Amino acid sequence: MTGAHSKLLRHPLSPLSHLPGARSVASAYGVFGDLTRRYPKPAFNLHTTVCDGEQVDVREAIVKRKPFAQLKHFQRSVARPDDPKLLIVAPLSGHFASLLRGTVEAMLPEHDVYITDWRDACQVPLSAGDFGLDDYIDYVIDFIDYLGPDTHVLAVCQPVVPVLAATAIMAEDRHPAAPRSLALMSGPVDGRVDPTEPCELATEHNLAWFKRNLVHPVPAPYPGAMRKVYPGFLQLAGFMNMNLDRHMGAYRGLFNSMRDRKVDKIRRHREFYDEYLAVMDLPATYYLDTIQRVFQEFHLARGCFRHRGRLVDPAAIHDTALMTIEGEKDDISSPGQTRAAHDLCINVPDARRLHHLQAGVGHYGVFNGSRWREEISPRLRNFIRAS
Repeated sequence: MTGAHSKLLRHPLSPLSHLPGARSVASAYGVFGDLTRRYPKPAFNLHTTVCDGEQVDVREAIVKRKPFAQLKHFQRSVARPDDPKLLIVAPLSGHFASLLRGTVEAMLPEHDVYITDWRDACQVPLSAGDFGLDDYIDYVIDFIDYLGPDTHVLAVCQPVVPVLAATAIMAEDRHPAAPRSLALMSGPVDGRVDPTEPCELATEHNLAWFKRNLVHPVPAPYPGAMRKVYPGFLQLAGFMNMNLDRHMGAYRGLFNSMRDRKVDKIRRHREFYDEYLAVMDLPATYYLDTIQRVFQEFHLARGCFRHRGRLVDPAAIHDTALMTIEGEKDDISSPGQTRAAHDLCINVPDARRLHHLQAGVGHYGVFNGSRWREEISPRLRNFIRAS
């Protein structure tokens, strides 16, 4: 209805478009429509990259499928056998893997890039079984094993704990495909360090509160009907409330741009928010496991993290190089929370470890934007090459 009314008030052949204030009302309808519609899963749209100064084609291919995730390969139309294999483990925290489009884009010219493409839990039938934090670790190990030896791994935000656990398990088992290097970026290895608003929320309530208030069954007719999930729109509401003034200002700007027909500003707004407002549901078991074991009881940082009953020991990591990356203004994983991995991985040689604190960036600026492209990704590329 809002879309139809907006068109009636904008179309030059409509008599309503000539009424006083028509453009303002149409803009209000447009903003309302943008805020309330369901956004589909965004595409990566990375069709080309530049290798050695030449533009080459890029094709996406699914090389391994599992019920709750698929392994996506960005295949370049050029043979570069000496380029390092890089597995980017995307966060399963509400947004789709395409949120890391800028991360993939920066690494493509010099790396053979793969990414974990997590599925929206409302699309996974109950017959596929449950999915918890232990299953997440199993998926990471399975994907690394599929890629084989000499794989480098980058975990962005939420995955730092399960990916560090997976690496420790593979190291202790002397797995031949244990990562050559591991880069952990802006995640809660130790959420006790300078707790942020999300960390404080987790400790203010017991697990029963989260289960009672934030877990709901998927409605019909979704394929995952009756599966218990943490709905993506609740996670999105939490994200937006953390910076509510900024988002309100952005939509006031959208209203003005629509009213004044500033097409470029409308396009830039929608490029960001079409991605930001596209969210997915999380499996309830995985969500509650993460709240309890990562944000409430800090199992990994306290040395009591277990995977299917087995104690995980980060000190078992010897041969995997370790890099941690943080943002100075990160309000989701504050500086120090990721760096704590160095205190756990005590047997990684000093010559094979590195920490980088990026000045002037918040959470998303660590893996997207100009600082990522110009200052962080070159350091990461050099670290991978040196490993």
